[in-house]
Amino acid sequence: MDIERLISDRALSISASGIRRVFDLGAKLKDPINLSIGQPDFPVPDPLKSAAISAIQNNANGYTVTQGIAGLRTRIAAHLKADLGWQVDTRPSAEADPSAPGLLVASGTSGDLLLAFLALLNPGDEVIFADPYFVMYPHVARMVGAVPVMCDTYPDFRLTAERVAPLITSRTKLVLLNTPSNPAGVVASESECHRLLELCRSKGVLLVSDEIYDEFTYTDAREPGARGELGRRCPSPGRFQDAERNVLLVRGFGKTYGCTGWRLGYAAGPRRIIEEMSKLQQYTFVCAPAPLQWGVIPALDYDMSPHIDAYQKRRDLVVRTLSPHTHVAAPGGAFYAFPQVPERLGLTATQFVEKCVGRNVLVIPGNVFSARDTHFRLSYATDERSLLRGLEVLAELMQGG
Repeated sequence: MDIERLISDRALSISASGIRRVFDLGAKLKDPINLSIGQPDFPVPDPLKSAAISAIQNNANGYTVTQGIAGLRTRIAAHLKADLGWQVDTRPSAEADPSAPGLLVASGTSGDLLLAFLALLNPGDEVIFADPYFVMYPHVARMVGAVPVMCDTYPDFRLTAERVAPLITSRTKLVLLNTPSNPAGVVASESECHRLLELCRSKGVLLVSDEIYDEFTYTDAREPGARGELGRRCPSPGRFQDAERNVLLVRGFGKTYGCTGWRLGYAAGPRRIIEEMSKLQQYTFVCAPAPLQWGVIPALDYDMSPHIDAYQKRRDLVVRTLSPHTHVAAPGGAFYAFPQVPERLGLTATQFVEKCVGRNVLVIPGNVFSARDTHFRLSYATDERSLLRGLEVLAELMQGG
């Protein structure tokens, strides 16, 4: 059999993730200093573990309704009301207020984004997002036949209305904002969120706000206002009047609570869109993992601020150590930095990363996330001792060592 003849053009058009290639390199190293991993290094909080274990032991292991279990959806709706003022209606579509935003629990924020793209994008439609970008964005756009339009945001990595406006065409369906961002950790300001929302409203374009790292927003990037234990709130385009009519909000549990493998995220926004996403979930993911839905019900009542404060200190260490040697856009959230390879070295980011691997340090070259290969991503979701050792090596290499 000619297997190659069977492989779809869709699959052939997508290359393997550059992050995976770095992982493969790391597998050949002995005790590498791994600054490439995009997941928290703290354990899942005990209340979440207990709730998931209890659900399994009580036989909550079958299918759930496609939209998610009632207890979790009710808790998320209460959270969105307290946080954004959204009046999410979790009743079945036949009973719900058609003007109220809808809510869907899916298999991770990646699942939410795939369902949104499937529900909204026809072949040839365009989706705009920042360059640098989270690795899945252009590939998922191409999977559904859409055209990814990358907005150059160098050197500050901010997706602003002024940068987006010239890129909007008659085929633009979505603008995708990621805040805090991966790979740069940049947090959009409240003003930037508002201006981008108003631009999308004026053009009849949906603003998709990927906020998987929303709780991982550091104190200096939060806006004044009562929100959470830190006393300030995470900027979001969902905070403005009637935003729920124009914003599809995508959030999740994996990054904030350390349960990335549980694959749980949710989307809230215009009910008609949520209904189409829910229909598509019936024929793809069916539902999010049942016992783990029960497991995250306690999450939104759990205080993660000690972990976030610890990561903010690591952020400060990264900026303090590398800034004397190169340009580093100070991350306002998430747990990544995206430093520039010093131009005086005459190296691409890929070449610089190869030198790092030679010194037993793993980071990700910028061309994994960008049309450029001038920066690299490092994750400080690792213990402080490893982070210090890795930063020492990076600083030395940046000095030509």
